[in-house]
Amino acid sequence: MLGDYRIRGRRATEIAADVERAVGSGELAPGQALPPLRDLAAGLGVNPNTVAAAYRLLRDRGVIETAGRRGSRIRPRPAVAPRDQIRVEVPPGVRDLSTGNPDTALLPPLAPALAAAAAALDREPVLYGHPAADPGLLALAAAAFRADGVPEGPLAVASGSLDAVERIFTARLRPGDAVAVEDPGWGSLLDLVPALGLRPVPVAVDDEGPLPDRAARALAAGARALVVTSRAQNPTGAALTAARARDLRAVLARHPDVLLVEDDHGHGIVDQPYRPLAAAPDGRPTVRHWAVVRSAAKAYGPDLRLAVAAGDTDTVDRVLGRQRLGAGWVSHLLQRTVAELWRTDAAPAARNAAAYRERRDALLAALAAHGVAAHGAGGLNVWVPVRDEAAAVAGLLQRGWAAAPGARFRLESPPGIRLTVSPLTLHEVPALAADTAAALGRGAASGRPV
Repeated sequence: MLGDYRIRGRRATEIAADVERAVGSGELAPGQALPPLRDLAAGLGVNPNTVAAAYRLLRDRGVIETAGRRGSRIRPRPAVAPRDQIRVEVPPGVRDLSTGNPDTALLPPLAPALAAAAAALDREPVLYGHPAADPGLLALAAAAFRADGVPEGPLAVASGSLDAVERIFTARLRPGDAVAVEDPGWGSLLDLVPALGLRPVPVAVDDEGPLPDRAARALAAGARALVVTSRAQNPTGAALTAARARDLRAVLARHPDVLLVEDDHGHGIVDQPYRPLAAAPDGRPTVRHWAVVRSAAKAYGPDLRLAVAAGDTDTVDRVLGRQRLGAGWVSHLLQRTVAELWRTDAAPAARNAAAYRERRDALLAALAAHGVAAHGAGGLNVWVPVRDEAAAVAGLLQRGWAAAPGARFRLESPPGIRLTVSPLTLHEVPALAADTAAALGRGAASGRPV
């Protein structure tokens, strides 16, 4: 089971320290199974409760994971090479469709909003003891959440979506807990989960979002949290429909203690309605602990590192309490800048959604004309299932296009490539579609789930 390695120790802390040292030195590899606690206790001549305590320590420190009757195993190491580093070098002259960035031409000018925010802070500087969140930003966010049917709850401001999700996870989860995540899904989230000592459980998606039966299976198997992208899913563009949201709410209602995190990073760039999961249309809650996260990155620019999260009182109070002990607050200059943009840039969602939809629809139609199935219900990206990612990426690169390898976004789902439509012009779409078909030998995989 452990090869030639023999675990040593008489106390729980000694046993745990020995295993952790061996993992750090490479003597115990990720995925290796640990002995059943009674077998190890007999081998060490200690009480089984001592070994059980050692395994609890190791699980809490994120060194091992326990999967019921399948026993305990050494956890995979946290990512040291983030998935967003799985990319191709883009030579000069190649059109880069791999980044996932918004179209800079659609971003509002920052100077007026920054000037207004700075002038307000000149008049009344923010000092220690001030509220952590800008009241104007909170009022705008609360009104938007309320209009979209998000349950009433307190708000927190974080430094972007991933920062908010990390704070929510650490507020409610412990190392070793399983988190149900979309597959394919956001690469940074797929890195964050194991980095926190949590265990990702893949949930397949189609164009309407996570498949309810797969989500139900993950929760029934013990997943303590479920993360759902409401719309503009990265990388597939999936968006929850009313029917899919209803089915997912029914799944969640059978697991009311599960933490639900709804990622709505598409707010401000899509024209699909928001479909809340934390509460039914009549306002009845589906779960006790939930959060809805919206960031400024896609509508106003990734450098505005700001997200607003709504959630249940206990979860948000825990997030705010821990934030006070660390960063304290997100810069009010950023908060007031985003609030100013929100107030003065009256129609970003309609403008951005129309532009991105036109490019996505054109590319999807052109690919379909070449017999290439693809997905992209909303947002910035189109997902193309392929048989061989490396060959597809290389083939497109030879033809002047850089695509993102699907490995950045997958756990168990089939291969694919992601094409970001934001840099595209409409006159480039026919050439891209023809080159994609040629790179795939007109043999892309198709069907659902994606």
